Amino acid sequence: MFKSVFLVIILGFIVFFSSAQQIRPAKSAEIYRELKTLKHIPKVLYLAAHPDDENTGLLSWLINEQNVETGYLSLTRGDGGQNLLGTEQGAALGLIRTHELLEARKLDGAQQFFTRAIDFGFSKNTNDTFKQWDADSITADVVWVIRKFRPDVIICRFPPTAAAGHGQHAASAVVAEKAFAAAADKNMFPNQLKYVEVWQPKRLVWNTFRFGSTNTTAENQLKVTVGQYDAQLGMGYGELAGLSRSLHKSQGAGTQSVAGVRTEYFSPVLGGPAKESLFDKIPINWSEKGIDNIDELIDIILLSFDYNHPDKSLHGLLMLRKRIAEIQDKNLKKDKLAAIDRIILSCTGFMGEVVTNQAEAIAGNSYNFRLNLISRSSTPVVLEQINWINQTDNLNRRIAGDSLMTIERKIQIPANATLTEPYWLEKPAKNAATFSVANDTLIGFAETESALNVSLSLKIGTEKFNIKLPLSFKKLDPVKGDVVEQLRIVPAMDLSFAEPVYFAKDKEDLKITLRLKANKYINYGKVTFKIGSAIIANFTGINLQENTITIKDFIIPANELSKIKTNQNKLEVFFSSENNDFIKGQVLIQYPHLPSLQYFIPATAWLLKGDVKVLAKKVGYIQGAGDLIPEVLKQAGLQVDVLTEADILNPAKLATYDAVVTGVRVINTEKRIKNWQTALRSYVENGGTMVMQYNTTQDMALQDFGVYPMRISGKRVTEENAAVKILIPNHKLLNYPNKITTDDFNGWVQERGAYFPDQWDEKYETLFEMNDTGEESSKGSTLFAKYGKGNFIYTPLAFFRQLPAGNVGAARLFFNFISAGK
Repeated sequence: MFKSVFLVIILGFIVFFSSAQQIRPAKSAEIYRELKTLKHIPKVLYLAAHPDDENTGLLSWLINEQNVETGYLSLTRGDGGQNLLGTEQGAALGLIRTHELLEARKLDGAQQFFTRAIDFGFSKNTNDTFKQWDADSITADVVWVIRKFRPDVIICRFPPTAAAGHGQHAASAVVAEKAFAAAADKNMFPNQLKYVEVWQPKRLVWNTFRFGSTNTTAENQLKVTVGQYDAQLGMGYGELAGLSRSLHKSQGAGTQSVAGVRTEYFSPVLGGPAKESLFDKIPINWSEKGIDNIDELIDIILLSFDYNHPDKSLHGLLMLRKRIAEIQDKNLKKDKLAAIDRIILSCTGFMGEVVTNQAEAIAGNSYNFRLNLISRSSTPVVLEQINWINQTDNLNRRIAGDSLMTIERKIQIPANATLTEPYWLEKPAKNAATFSVANDTLIGFAETESALNVSLSLKIGTEKFNIKLPLSFKKLDPVKGDVVEQLRIVPAMDLSFAEPVYFAKDKEDLKITLRLKANKYINYGKVTFKIGSAIIANFTGINLQENTITIKDFIIPANELSKIKTNQNKLEVFFSSENNDFIKGQVLIQYPHLPSLQYFIPATAWLLKGDVKVLAKKVGYIQGAGDLIPEVLKQAGLQVDVLTEADILNPAKLATYDAVVTGVRVINTEKRIKNWQTALRSYVENGGTMVMQYNTTQDMALQDFGVYPMRISGKRVTEENAAVKILIPNHKLLNYPNKITTDDFNGWVQERGAYFPDQWDEKYETLFEMNDTGEESSKGSTLFAKYGKGNFIYTPLAFFRQLPAGNVGAARLFFNFISAGK
């Protein structure tokens, strides 16, 4: 780990403006808080497993009441969760949840860190977790964050026991204990010491909790009162925490903003005991650190701070900056200089941006940009130099007070500029549990600083400042107003399959649809389809206009398909033009609460062959949290209609469907389903087939969702390769139109299923029995019942993961379900 790299971390671990597309002044109340934080020495690192595990109320209190630098280290990016907003899963969902965390941190003020660990789904204990996660690798990542951030106090959200409620939760505590000691040991992960020094936190504590019926608090534990009202915020810290946590929108983690104080409890784990506060025997300010004159200077600035004219503090701040630059502790000096530089810039009222009207750019091309600068300070702010990436201007020009300075310049994007995408997704993951990061020094960052910046040299008073402004895209949105986002570097073209899965039928040609996005003119391109090393089709003479998206169909001849002998095949597509090969497609994620997010994946799809039959022709789909099953069904040749409320309440319309399928978590996300239940039951009673996919026990719109009584629970089978016992081998759902055997459960991904029923009416038949290692078997993975003339199937098996992943056996089983009425 930590091999030689081209990037020297000259900015330290805290890059204040790394994700911002503009530098803008903080509000006066925020400047005042940052001044108080400047006086305080301790740091706190909160540590847990996933986005939304953090105690946002405690973070808000630490930052705004205690005025200490605080970070949240989430071991994962939440890749294994479910998405209430759309169909993104896996890496795409992890990217969404990463940025939801960053939006939350903007509210509560904490910093955000991650490891390379992938959330591979629910695990029941640490043994299960560490079968997937490499404990040494994750410990190394946590040690790296500790050595970079240098916290005095580490707080775990969970214990290393079953009380954590999730194997990954418990594993986060196990790793924290190992890293606490390892961070101070020069023999542990010594390659890191090329960049950082060893660091020993003073204590590790567990933030005990009351979750549901689980209460791990005790009156003999350290108690801290949080949630106080903060007049500068206009709310209490509990209220702020509710706003922050509610930004986890893809997870459906909306939380009440609760006013009033409450008590947090802490149990000691390692290090010195804490009897009075989390910071017992830890130097709180500069004086206690043995550094003179700085506390006094800060107190003078705080006492005279003018909320209406923060620039009046600049003289004192510039003096303070010189004093901090003199201290011997290089790490403390680096952190505090970065902090005071932010404060000084805000006090000048400085705003800077470099913007173009292009959202996307190609390496090597030139684009028109505008540099917009303004200062609102009586103290002169002088622009001495501008580095435009490919040229430098020396100006020595004062930025006039409260008057916008605009300089236009054509900037060529460097020919070697890399595509814009998250650093942890640039390379294929090492495995299902660990991301691959090419540059080890990036580990820990939520995201990386833009590599394309215009650099400014400023002089404020007699002090010099170097500022980086990232190349950005700016537009006026008629609803949002100004939208400023990162300029995204894209390839000359990218391509992707329109669907994740295609079905090849005997003696039939197959239509494949591609999405071809040309960012420049493409002349006489060639498309090649391959399975493994075998080319199954070539198409030439393809011309594409610049800045266009073309949806184009390609026909694979039946005789070529007949040569494919395996049932599950990864289909790849390559596009060649003018000696350039393009093999990846853009994934662009856009939600109103997030910036535009982009990464690239190989252009692949699954091609399924063999004994995969479906007799249903027309399916009605009731959308839930979002999944890709409708697209898979369409590729199988079915007509799939997303049903509206009017469709569901129209018996004649509903009767035209061979099957009605509900999307995942429909009972949790679609509150109107309680009004539809009578119509759906009548549809089944009159001969229809209804397939209901999994739901959770949280926020259920109705309890009596089955045709007969049942109760879902938290039971699940997380081992995707868990043995499956078929209970009724001759059951029609297991024989028609596809003969189902245990082989059809081979190759499943992430899990078998979740939230299995644990009680049900005797009229239901159970089809399978399965369990995780060492646990009692469960028969709740699929329930079937005849109801009147029709069929009702409740299946919490994870079809929403298996079908887009091209699992043949899962497709055969699901097709049997929707064909039950045939």
